[in-house]
This record gives sequence, C-alpha cells and structure tokens, in this order.
Amino acid sequence: MNKAQLIEAVSSHANVTKVDAENILNAALDTIKKSVKKGDDVTLIGFGTFTKTKRKARMGRNPQTGKEIKIPAMTVPKFRPGREFKDTLK
Repeated sequence: MNKAQLIEAVSSHANVTKVDAENILNAALDTIKKSVKKGDDVTLIGFGTFTKTKRKARMGRNPQTGKEIKIPAMTVPKFRPGREFKDTLK
C-alpha cells in the first residue's frame, strides 16, 4: 500500500474527503518526524513506538570494488511495533 492508497482507505473509513484525509495524514507524519528529531519518543498504544537511536561508526565494504570504507556514526529513526500490532500479524 502506498501513500495514495492509504489516503483513499482513510477517507472512506472515516467518511472524510481525500483532501482532508491527506491533510490529516501529512500533519500526523510531520508531527511524528519533528518529535523524533527533537529526541522525543512517539508512542501509539497498540501500534508501536517511534524513537531516535545512535548508530556507531563501523567499517564497511564497497560492493563494486571490494575496498573497505569507513561508515560514520549517525542518528537513525527506529520503529518498535506494539504487542497488539504484532498479534494482528499472527
């Protein structure tokens, strides 16, 4: 499912226009991104938690040349699914 399909599903499920559903979805995603960027965890009970984690620097390998390269440390987003979401997939 892509973003357009998600917007269509939300609009039909919530009885709102596609424009309203898109605005709501964009606002929710922007809020999650901004909160995680600040370092706050975003927890949606039953769905999961979005967090910010630090990844250590490490050595990698260029697949084309086989040459070793250094991959710098960086901060990356992480999602941990909630129990209810996991149980839905069983």
